[in-house]
Amino acid sequence: MSAARILVVDDESQILRALRTSLQAAGYEVDVAATAAEALTSAAAHPPDGVILDLMLPDGSGTDVCREFRRWTNVPILVLSAVGDEQEKVAALDAGADDYVTKPFGIDELLARLRAALRRVDVITGPVVELGDLVVDLERRLVTLRGEPVSLTPTEFELLRLFVRNEGKLLTHPTILREVWGPRYGAESHYLHVYVSQLRRKIEPDPARPRFLLTEPGAGYRLVRPS
Repeated sequence: MSAARILVVDDESQILRALRTSLQAAGYEVDVAATAAEALTSAAAHPPDGVILDLMLPDGSGTDVCREFRRWTNVPILVLSAVGDEQEKVAALDAGADDYVTKPFGIDELLARLRAALRRVDVITGPVVELGDLVVDLERRLVTLRGEPVSLTPTEFELLRLFVRNEGKLLTHPTILREVWGPRYGAESHYLHVYVSQLRRKIEPDPARPRFLLTEPGAGYRLVRPS
């Protein structure tokens, strides 16, 4: 199997060099770009298997680049954001980014998030998904926790199904609302909080300390397999 090709987009030459070295050492093929235009040109010439994308570029925003990528590819996109760029980070996630890492970042964390994003592309979710004690039968719309049936409303199940199909991926509030309730609910974040709380009460052994459905402050929610 050939190595995955990763496109790194950042206007800081020091970060580009460091990421190229670390990614190559981890077994990836690496292309680099310092501007939005270079990123789009490089991706067209050598389609990547994954993208690491800085949000602040000299000729445009990473959010716009992410949106352009999503016109023709579903490869994982991991965005790099500076501390305090919460709105830009959420905008990028809504534009189609899969995850984010905040600068300054540890290379081990970045590589782990990249591996997780690449795995999601390779995994085809079957009709039955087992997440530790939680088992979700997507086809029969059945949920069990520690072998006991869990009664969910139709909306709660649709919410859980969205999370299961995007296991490990950070989903923003507007994205979840649009997917489950439709476009006109895109800004009703308080509406979502109510349903997430209800879902946690039913699927979490301890809703006050969730193991499955985690909150990403200021961004959204992520479904994970408990460690």
